[in-house]
Amino acid sequence: MSHSPPTPDSSKGSSEGSSLEQPTQAASTEAIESASAKENKTTNPPTPLRCFTGAMIAGGMAFVMYSLTTSIVQTFASKPLPSGNYLATNIAVAVRTLVMGMSALGTGIFGIAALGLAALGVQLLVQQFRQPST
Repeated sequence: MSHSPPTPDSSKGSSEGSSLEQPTQAASTEAIESASAKENKTTNPPTPLRCFTGAMIAGGMAFVMYSLTTSIVQTFASKPLPSGNYLATNIAVAVRTLVMGMSALGTGIFGIAALGLAALGVQLLVQQFRQPST
């Protein structure tokens, strides 16, 4: 029933594992940095056409999310909450609030993105017209 002390071989195995992880982590960090550098070099500058196209897409998504939100609100308004159990009522209120809140959040995010892209497109158009033609 006596316990033997750890052997030197067992301690070497654990330290070797940690030394193997460090080069792997450094290599993955270098790969991520080189991928982001390639990404930065290949991105095109924004154009008014790209901005307005993105604004139309985001605006369409915002309209769809708004329609979904109003549909959810009307559905929840037409169905009564369970009144038999206090816990069931609290859970139903929490779920309804969460669903309506997430839907409204999506609507707001897409709407703000559409406005931002449209404003960027206008800004780029103004900059193009202010530059002297050569």
